[in-house]
Parts: sequence; C-alpha cells; structure tokens
Amino acid sequence: MPRFSANLGFLWPELDLIGRIECAAAAGFGAVELHWPYDVPAGDVRAACTRHDLALLGVNTGVGDASRSEFGLGAVSGREADFQALVDQSIAYCRDSGATSIHAMAGVTAPDERIAARSTFLRNLEVASKKAARHDLTLLLEPINPRDKPGYFYSRIGEAAELIQELGATNVKLMFDVYHVGVTEGDVLKRLERFMPMIGHIQIAAVPSRAEPDEGEIAYGRVLKAIDALGYEGWIGCEYKPRADTGAGLGWIDALGLGASFRR
Repeated sequence: MPRFSANLGFLWPELDLIGRIECAAAAGFGAVELHWPYDVPAGDVRAACTRHDLALLGVNTGVGDASRSEFGLGAVSGREADFQALVDQSIAYCRDSGATSIHAMAGVTAPDERIAARSTFLRNLEVASKKAARHDLTLLLEPINPRDKPGYFYSRIGEAAELIQELGATNVKLMFDVYHVGVTEGDVLKRLERFMPMIGHIQIAAVPSRAEPDEGEIAYGRVLKAIDALGYEGWIGCEYKPRADTGAGLGWIDALGLGASFRR
C-alpha cells in the first residue's frame, strides 16, 4: 500500500514552514518534503520533524537569480561554480535537517545551447554526485513540463534516464512526477514500468490542473495500484496545489479507498 509524503512547498501555503510540518503530522502524514527551506534554520526543521515523528525526505537546489527568471543552474553553461555552491548549500542543509535527497535543478537553457547544456549538466552531476555520496545522499533528476516552465532544460523522463545511465552514479535517481509526465508525454503506466528500476521518488497531482489527484485525466486509483505492483517501496509525494483549504482537500485519500493506510 502506498505511503504518502506531504510536499510542503504547496500544502498549507498560508502557514510558515514549522506550521506546515505540524499540520502534515496532524493530518496523518508520515513524511514531508520541501522545496527551498533555506530561510528556516535546518535545526528547527529537524526538531519539528523529530517532535512529530516525521521522516524528512528531500529539498531542491536553489534556483539562482529569480529576478533573472533562473530556475536552477545545473545545465547553465558558465554558472558551474554557482551550481556547485547551491549543491553545497543543499548538502549542508540535508546534513543538519536530516533530509536524505536533493533535487538537482537543471535550469532554463536556450534551444541552440542544448548540446553544451547537456555536457555542462553531466559534468556538474558527476561532481555533485560524488559530494552527495560522501554523506549518503541521493540526487534526483526531474524533467519539468514545458507548459509550466517553458525552456526548462528537459521535459521528458527518458532524457533524465539517459543522463543517469551515462553518468553511472548509483546515488543519482529519477524523480518520476506523474503530473509532469502526464502533461508532457502521457502513457504513465508504461513509463512507470519501464523506468521503475531507476526511480528514487514519485510525486503526484491532477492533470491538467495540478490540484488534488481526484480529478482530471489520470486514473490515480489504477496508477497507485500499478506502483505498488511494480514493487516500489518509497514514498509518494503529494506535490499538488490545493483547490482551497489543504485539510479539507485531503478527502481524496478516502475517495481512493486508502483511508488510514497511507500514513506510515
């Protein structure tokens, strides 16, 4: 039976991070995952998760300069030193907070720079994966659909899989976001089956709305059963944007017949 993690980048957005952690625990989640928690001391996050018996999963590397519409730097040529500094920041935060994985954000690149960008990303990942391995941390690669983030370095799950195979680092895995895969490519069940050996984390949200996974094009009842049948033992991140109140929206769990079983 699937175990769900609350993605606190989106859930309970009206609260500060510690308040969101408390709400996730009260709702029955057994794990949380974060986007960019760096303005909150890692020790405070660790203490809150420990107090509520929550596993802390992953964080994202920083986006770079948001005023310049940067959204990660991993594949951005000429910004290698800046990307490694962001990786170092994430590693330090994971060590101090107890998180176990880092989403290495690739960034926005020009179409005519894709070949150079790919080489840059591979070199950056080779360095970053070695640094992360020294602390038993996993790097996650997540393509992002071009509707939500035009120009992002990659949008197809197979592109990330090719990078992982070429890199050959055992601590670099796929972040299989069913929402992004559904928007960009579809054929979710077959892609889950094909890439399951490389998947380090799964996330879910409705397609096309990115709201609670009880509407839209994806039959999540079938998807969750398929994930279970494929032997996935990790957490499934609830990375959706609530239609209204986060707590009220959690009714989708009961609607899928999961009840209290999702908690641990």
